[in-house]
Amino acid sequence: MAAMVGLSTGAAQAADYKKNPFTLAYDGAITKNEPGKVNIHPVTYKLNGLDIAANVYTPANYDPAKAYPAVVVAHPNGGVKEQVAGLYAQRLAELGYITIAADAAYQGASGGQPRNVDKPSYRIEDIHGMADFIAGFAGVDGKRLGLLGLCGGGGYSLAAAQTDKRFKAVATVSMFNSGRVRRNGYVDSQLATIQDRLQQASAARAQEMAGGEVLYSGDANLTDEQIAKLPFDLYRQGYEYYWKTHAHPNSTFKYTTSSLLDLMRFDATNQIKLVNQPLLLIAGTKADSLYMSEDAFAKATGTKDKELFRIEGATHIETYWVPKYVNAAIGKLTTFYARTL
Repeated sequence: MAAMVGLSTGAAQAADYKKNPFTLAYDGAITKNEPGKVNIHPVTYKLNGLDIAANVYTPANYDPAKAYPAVVVAHPNGGVKEQVAGLYAQRLAELGYITIAADAAYQGASGGQPRNVDKPSYRIEDIHGMADFIAGFAGVDGKRLGLLGLCGGGGYSLAAAQTDKRFKAVATVSMFNSGRVRRNGYVDSQLATIQDRLQQASAARAQEMAGGEVLYSGDANLTDEQIAKLPFDLYRQGYEYYWKTHAHPNSTFKYTTSSLLDLMRFDATNQIKLVNQPLLLIAGTKADSLYMSEDAFAKATGTKDKELFRIEGATHIETYWVPKYVNAAIGKLTTFYARTL
C-alpha cells in the first residue's frame, strides 16, 4: 500500500485516535496531563453563535501568573485539530508557547449546519476567533501572538494576517491556496472547466436554498487501486494520511458544493501586500504544491522580513508526519518565533 501511493520514506506509522484519550491522531501525542509537562486543555467557546471546539496546549511547568507568547494554529482543508495541527501545536508548546488548534466552524467537532461548509470568510473568521479566545487565556501575552497555518489553513492565515495585526509573526507550512485550486484546478489543471463548475455550484446552491438535498464535492471513497492512479502526490499521499494512517472520524475531504461560489472567487494572495508582519513560508522541494508558496512569497511585497524555506526532499503531506521533515519545519519555526515573538 505504501509503495502504491508513492510514499518516498517508507510506510507511514499508524497513529490510532482510538488509543488516545483526547483522540489525537499523531505520533508522540499527549496521552495524559502530568504536572511539569506539556498539557492539553480541550475547550469550547462561542464564535458568531456557534460552538467552536479547540485544544489549548500549555508548556511544561506552566504558570498562569506568568506571561507566555502564544501561537494560533490553523488546520488543513479536511483536517481537524487532532491531526497535524495538533502535532505542530504540541511541538510549539514544548518550546514554551501556549498554542491553540480549533476545528473550523461547520467542521470537525465545532457547530454549524449544514455540515462541512467550507467558505473562506468562515475559515478566516475562525482564525480571528482563535486569537480572540487565546488572548484571554491565563498566562498569554497578547502582544506576542503568532500565527501558523498548515495547508489550506496557511492560505487562510495569509488572508487573516492582512488585516489582523494582533498577529506579530506569520508562518505557513505547505501553504495551499484553496481559492486558486478550486477555481483553476490543482496545478492549474482545470482552467477549461471553470464556467461549467460554477454552473454546478450555482445549481447546488439553488437546490439547497429550495430545501432540497445538500450536495457535496470532494467526497472520498476510493479503492487502493483508484488512489494509486491519482495524478498528484498530494492527493495520493493525502488519502493515505487522512484515510489510513492518521484517520479521525471528524475529518473529511467533502465540502458543500455551494461553497464553491465563495471559494472560486477567493485567492489567498489577493491584497497580500497588506501583510507587513515577519513572514515565513515553509514547503518541501518535492511538493507539487510548492508553486503556491513561491507565488505568495513573490507577491508579499508589504514586508521586507520574509523567507521561503524549502525542506529538501519533502512532499506536501510528508511535512505533516515524517519526523525528519517535521523536525526541519519546527527547527525553522523555533528560530523564527524566538526572533519575532
